[in-house]
Amino acid sequence: MAALQNVPAILRQPIKRWRLAFTTIYFSRTLRSLLHDSASNNSIKLPSSTPPFVVLDVNADVSNIDQTSLTTLVKEKNLDQLLQFGGVEGVAIALRSDVRNGIHGAAKDVAQRQAAFGSNTYPRPATKSFFHFVAEAFKDLTILVLLVCATLSLCFGIKEHGLKEGWYDGGSILVAVFLVISVSAVSNYRQNKQFDKLSKVSNNILANVVRNERYQQISIFEVVVGDIVCLRIGDQVPADGLFLDGHSLQVDESSITGESENVEVNASRNPFLFSGTKVADGYGRMVVTAVGMNTTWGRMMSTISRDTNEQTPLQDRLNKLTSSIGKIGLTVAFLVLVVLLVRYFTGNTKDENGNTEFNGSKTKSDDVVNAVVGIIASAVSILVMSIPEGLPLAVTLTLAYSMKRMMADQAMVRKLSACETMGSATTICTDKTGTLTLNQMKVTKFWLGKDPIEGSSSIAPNVLKLIQHGVALNTTGTIYRDTTGKLEFSGSPTEKAILSWSVLELGMDMEILKRNCTILHVETFNSEKKRSGILTRKKTDNTIHVHWKGAAEMILAMCSSYYDASGRVTDLNAAERMRFEQIIQGMAATSLRCIAFAHKQIPEEEHEIGEGRKKIEEDRLTLIGLMGIKDPCRPGVRKAVEECQHAGVNVKMITGDNVFTARALATECGILKADQNMNSEAVIEGEVFRKYTPKERMEKVDKICVMARSSPFDKLLMIQCLKRKGHVVAVTGDGTNDAPALKEADIGLSMGIQGTEVAKESSDIIILDDNFASVVTVLRWGRCVYNNIQKFIQFQLTVNLAALAINFVAVVSAGEVPLTAVQLLWVNLIMDTLGALALATEQPTKELMEKQPVGQEELLITNIMWRNLLAQALYQISVLLTLQFKGGSIFGVQDKIKSTLIFNTFVLCQVFNEFNARKLEKKNIFKGIHKNKLFLGVIGITVILQVVMVEFLNKFADTERLDRGQWEACIAIAAMSWPIGLVVKCIPVSKKPFLRYLKW
Repeated sequence: MAALQNVPAILRQPIKRWRLAFTTIYFSRTLRSLLHDSASNNSIKLPSSTPPFVVLDVNADVSNIDQTSLTTLVKEKNLDQLLQFGGVEGVAIALRSDVRNGIHGAAKDVAQRQAAFGSNTYPRPATKSFFHFVAEAFKDLTILVLLVCATLSLCFGIKEHGLKEGWYDGGSILVAVFLVISVSAVSNYRQNKQFDKLSKVSNNILANVVRNERYQQISIFEVVVGDIVCLRIGDQVPADGLFLDGHSLQVDESSITGESENVEVNASRNPFLFSGTKVADGYGRMVVTAVGMNTTWGRMMSTISRDTNEQTPLQDRLNKLTSSIGKIGLTVAFLVLVVLLVRYFTGNTKDENGNTEFNGSKTKSDDVVNAVVGIIASAVSILVMSIPEGLPLAVTLTLAYSMKRMMADQAMVRKLSACETMGSATTICTDKTGTLTLNQMKVTKFWLGKDPIEGSSSIAPNVLKLIQHGVALNTTGTIYRDTTGKLEFSGSPTEKAILSWSVLELGMDMEILKRNCTILHVETFNSEKKRSGILTRKKTDNTIHVHWKGAAEMILAMCSSYYDASGRVTDLNAAERMRFEQIIQGMAATSLRCIAFAHKQIPEEEHEIGEGRKKIEEDRLTLIGLMGIKDPCRPGVRKAVEECQHAGVNVKMITGDNVFTARALATECGILKADQNMNSEAVIEGEVFRKYTPKERMEKVDKICVMARSSPFDKLLMIQCLKRKGHVVAVTGDGTNDAPALKEADIGLSMGIQGTEVAKESSDIIILDDNFASVVTVLRWGRCVYNNIQKFIQFQLTVNLAALAINFVAVVSAGEVPLTAVQLLWVNLIMDTLGALALATEQPTKELMEKQPVGQEELLITNIMWRNLLAQALYQISVLLTLQFKGGSIFGVQDKIKSTLIFNTFVLCQVFNEFNARKLEKKNIFKGIHKNKLFLGVIGITVILQVVMVEFLNKFADTERLDRGQWEACIAIAAMSWPIGLVVKCIPVSKKPFLRYLKW
């Protein structure tokens, strides 16, 4: 690293001329030395001079250009400065990078580059600390009111009874509030950490680089200055850099500039590439000049923090429900406050000794304030109890839990709302390649003319050369041969299959073929054109050739002749064309992807005339051959499709393959039934669907199961039609052109392996293994989220209804609150936080996939839930009011023990009712309970803490110890909720929603 401090800041002359500079310097120094010796002998001194060249320090570790110059060069798009550096190749040489083979890539080399130029990371805003969430919890108005009441109660209690006993009431409320705040803060803090982890995973993009002559994939965070990066359609540019070579490269710079127009990148006019931009078309290679915080993207992203406060539609609906219940609770709390205050100031309340508490002016002011504070605390506690703040917490917990589990099941959630929306999906539009299939391509058939070919020996030499040129030059794939001679193919699965076949079966040498040709123009493959073309000039004879490769029927339509098995060119008449179409259909019927190769030699004069058009000729081509590529169906995909269909979700396959291949694979996967023939409306081509009138499309869209030869626009059109018909649509996509469809769909599912960065950014969920079975897993988890929320709502509303009714009736009739402020807060803790933990973490069950999809407009509280919660609430109200008014005589106990019995029974009722809430419809509430360790843990902790509250924290909880018989009575009363729940579930309910006017 010491040598870095001695290198010149910039190169002032073109580095391409460094050898000339070295020779000149060496020669001039030698000449000066000779002259110096001569002058010394004659006692004459020559004036010293500095040569006008910058001497390269060949011992420098990394670079002869400093980071500031590199950053400024790209940021300002300074072509003049680039020329001063000796062009792009000059910059690469200065960065000790080989434009062909990349950097050395050894650990020491990478470490030196990171030390000199920084790493490709940027500092993120500090994550929110635990104390931030504690502070957030304190902002709750009801908590603040309770704290004020607790403080006043503490002050007056200590003043009246001394420190030893005076702190109990106020201190108990403070401890209870502290517990509520702590549990809430811990839950939110853990959720925030989970989102941070997911964010890091989603930002860890893979980049294709060349290091030490080898193409390899590395994390975007490992890219260093000097790396040679390969860019293809849909890739995110991983760092700032300069364009080395490529064709038709167009970049979407809207993330940096805000401009929607794509920018053409080339070697002559605009070789500048910026981190964070996306490749919209073409392909190319770049040399990295700046990473991390030295890029505009890095500086911008370091100021942006992930918003973990995203509100999902379900959370919005629950907030409205919470608000409605809160208003009811506020009304009840206010009435309780008024009644208690009136009874106190009219002398209708008595203390523990039976004395009237308020005697006008005779009562001390401290006692009045103490009593009023106690009354306010009770009213506020009722309000706290009534507000179901556990509902948003339950949604957060179940979403965070499901996101974590879905990650393990190969699905990464980018948008929270997608979790719950997926549960309502009615239609899944899926790709074929890689999703329904394994994406493990292999060439199994090749037709030369009208004859199948088994090996290269049966191919005419002239045709063999054309096939090899068509494969080697018209590809974005690469071949790497290591020192042991082992071959490594890279590129898309289709490209790898073709290259592998050409090398292993035909003996193709890609390097030699590329060296002997000059590429003049390229038209890259995309999902709209379904073909790619290349214009080349042979160096040996200077002839110009066109090679096309792509969808067989499309290439066939461009041909007017073909090569037969002997290598002769034969005209392609109508009969011959029909024969080729039959060959294509025959391969497609066996689920083979059909690809054709075509060629044409262009006369020099024609090339010169058409040179300005920048378009490769597409007509009067000669068909070289037809290739059949097999991509096996994924194991288990048929079962996954059947599971979706059984769950009321339609599966539609949208593919770019021809109609015969699509139909064969759709039948194999179970999307099409064997009796659905080609003439039915279940199978259609994208072009036909596109030409329908809007009315026809709306009539036919539900019947379509397979759309073949579809473009991204056709996919978008189908999604729009399905949504207009009321479907909730999930769509899979992997290409850049799929981005509009992924955004339009209710749930966009991008592919983690084959998906481009553009597709991933447009999606809501990334399927990490590209497997359709993982899509079904997402569907199951989506339904689970919705179902878990419904379970918790039923449990919470039962407690709310029972608590409000008991307190209101007791206050109005007897003028006292059965449960103290601390006891209410403890019940609130059980109900909200612990209840949410227990019920929101239930795992998906098979029953979820036996129901029809739940519409997004369906009411959250169904008739089944109303039936269950009303039955349990009425039972609890009747039992607890009986204890309130007759408990003393039934058990022969004093009021203090009676109050403890009411408190204990009420809490145990919630514990038993939590089991009922696990199953909304099924009678067996214990099924699968052993799988949910968290549920059992929460129940165990609740019971233990309740025993501690009753038996040991008598002062704190204002309770009295109970004997064995009283405990057994409380448990028996609470356990009755199980048989009641069983009986109630036998009662049929109407399908028409109860209380339809309440839009919950």
